[in-house]
Amino acid sequence: MKTNERLKKRIEVASKRGAADVIIQNGSIVNVFTGEIMTGDIAIVDGVIAGIGEYTDGATIVDATGQWIIPGLIDGHVHIESSMLAPREFAKVVLQHGVTAVVTDPHEIANVMGSVGIQYMLDQSEGLPLDIYVNLPSCVPATPFETSGAQLEAADLQPFYQHPKVLGLAEVMDFPALASGSPSLINKLSDAIDHQAHIDGHAAGITREQLNLYMTAGIRTDHECINAEEAKHRLDLGMYLMIREGTVAKDLEAILPVVTTRNSRRCLFVTDDKLIDDLLTEGSVDYSIRLAISKGLDPITAVQMATINTAECFGLRDQGAIAPGYKADLVILDDLQQLVINQVFKQGVRVYANGKLDEEAFPSLTPASISNQNVTSLRNGIKPLQPNALHLPLQSEFANVIGIIPNSLVTRHLKEAVERDHEQLFVTSTKQDQLKLAVVERHHATGNIGLGIVKGLQFRKGAIVSSVAHDSHNIICAGVTDEDMLLAIEHVVTMNGGLAVVADGEVLASLPLPVCGLLSEQSYSEVNEQMLGLYAALREIGALDTFNPFLTLSFLALPVIPELKITDKGLFEFASNAHISMEC
Repeated sequence: MKTNERLKKRIEVASKRGAADVIIQNGSIVNVFTGEIMTGDIAIVDGVIAGIGEYTDGATIVDATGQWIIPGLIDGHVHIESSMLAPREFAKVVLQHGVTAVVTDPHEIANVMGSVGIQYMLDQSEGLPLDIYVNLPSCVPATPFETSGAQLEAADLQPFYQHPKVLGLAEVMDFPALASGSPSLINKLSDAIDHQAHIDGHAAGITREQLNLYMTAGIRTDHECINAEEAKHRLDLGMYLMIREGTVAKDLEAILPVVTTRNSRRCLFVTDDKLIDDLLTEGSVDYSIRLAISKGLDPITAVQMATINTAECFGLRDQGAIAPGYKADLVILDDLQQLVINQVFKQGVRVYANGKLDEEAFPSLTPASISNQNVTSLRNGIKPLQPNALHLPLQSEFANVIGIIPNSLVTRHLKEAVERDHEQLFVTSTKQDQLKLAVVERHHATGNIGLGIVKGLQFRKGAIVSSVAHDSHNIICAGVTDEDMLLAIEHVVTMNGGLAVVADGEVLASLPLPVCGLLSEQSYSEVNEQMLGLYAALREIGALDTFNPFLTLSFLALPVIPELKITDKGLFEFASNAHISMEC
């Protein structure tokens, strides 16, 4: 249907000369513009709200008596790959939680497959009852201190700006490159500005003065602040404040005190990284709303932060509100305070009701799969590992140790006495909670293996391994014995990517991720069942249940986050922006 025909039809419905497709009656409507509750019938035609008032002529009438109606929720920053689900299955999960749009950064898959990975995510998002908007990865690789599977320059990103779902440039995380005026990064920023596109930030560990560089470069958002002081700095300088609550990074409670009636419209909720089990049990940004309300935030303000604020931040002019001319993305609630979701509408189509998802709203999977095309198997990308491959010689009895902070991406730089054998090789200690950590390069068969010591996992035995290791996604493994670690790494290679728990020479549980070592092609329920199997295996080897060991492990390889990390090239110190020796 042509635009003029669509407009005529909407005007006819709005003026009551034509019948609506759907009319939602008798509900209490949350007006995110005024912060008030209003009443009226919502008339919907061709997926758009035609009017709010008194409407009775509609093909379908929905009675919302005693219920609240809010706009569809929007997650302002998420990596779909962190769910380990293909976009279609991810959509099924988040729609049940009232999320009708997300802004994703596919830099996980881009670090493995470059432009091919970005195109895969765009193609797999087509036709879904979820708007998946994309910000193009700005830092592939994230830093020069690790080996990624691809490298993307401005010329590689340029063609994607023509895609209707591409909003801008994703989190700029290489602050040293920005500060030094790196030509590669400047070209990417310039292209985004020339396309009048949005630019996301990633200002972990950045001072207030350094934030000036982000703002003057056209970067307008950040999701990396972890306390109220850092949050205030971002708001003071004109940034949109992204309040993150994910599986590992749980920043909402620390940041929420900075949100006031005067600045709340500059704040929005994001998940960033959330695993399938947490998405199913807790939810997406709907969980952030509930948590914020429980901590004293006004419910309407919380809804604004997950709807209109996000839409305005990213220039989504027809989303994030219940108003004529806006997409009919609506959530009907049984309880506003507890955000109890009863029904979800995507562009006027009911996709979820009374605990049941409408599977017919989802197209069939695209036949072409990246797992079968253009992808180098892990077997070809990794040199065979010898029995002594993980030996860690130490010249001193004191070593630099990565200290895990539960439920945080930030780690501590510890300096501790460690055990060594007669050959001066590091010996793990479950008593001292000092385990071995290894990052094995998997893209180019370089043979690189970065070795280190990690404290905080508290395993009694065995090893855990993952081909998800932000941002370059080499294989990362932590364990008590070299034998179990080598078996774990070999098992992941055999699966062509995935997660596994190993103990006493046996694979206790695993989850294959054949799409670039990041994504499953199974249903979300199958992936969740396998994740639960992994958690049972983690308990068997003594892992704590107060934080997620797998997601925590995946971020130990991210050198753009303080304080101490590890890459395939060795131990990395954030403060000095350089690799350092294992010995103190």
